[in-house]
Amino acid sequence: MVYLKLFWSFFQIGLFSIGGGYAAMPIIQAQVVDLNHWMSMKEFVDIITISQMTPGPIAINSSTFVGMRIAGVAGAVVATIGCVAPSCIIVLTIAYFYYKYQDLWVIKGALKGLRPSVVSLIASAGLSILLMALFNGKASSWLSANLSQFDVVAGILFIAAFIILRKFKANPITVMLGSGLIGFICYQFL
Repeated sequence: MVYLKLFWSFFQIGLFSIGGGYAAMPIIQAQVVDLNHWMSMKEFVDIITISQMTPGPIAINSSTFVGMRIAGVAGAVVATIGCVAPSCIIVLTIAYFYYKYQDLWVIKGALKGLRPSVVSLIASAGLSILLMALFNGKASSWLSANLSQFDVVAGILFIAAFIILRKFKANPITVMLGSGLIGFICYQFL
């Protein structure tokens, strides 16, 4: 039964993950944390962090990690297949119809209409993770954010990393490693 539940949950994630990994994070959170209670929000953020550091799409990496945690290797395989199956079906179907009808105004309009929703999904996921990082997992929205729970070290690391990435165009891997090292030192010894 758990395999069917894993497959169906990640099939839905794969089916509705329009826009890629970052856009999928709210959907993954809804399935893994809110609906099925397979892990806490803190564990979910850890899984997303690990998924970011490993090669491959976030949704697929997350499905593999969650499946492994819930039902071992077989669970990882089932969840990953569940996540990938809708994409394969949809891409093959869309490719067929796109090449056949690519010049129709309806197709062009639909694709233009999807763009703003994808941007909003990415922004929503980014804000959720930012709040988790800056408020030690105790704020689920801007309204519930309490300044007394604000993590100053995380705030400084966020601002510094953002500036280094945007202004100096530093290598993101270097910034991640540096932030991890500084975070380890600050949280371990301060």
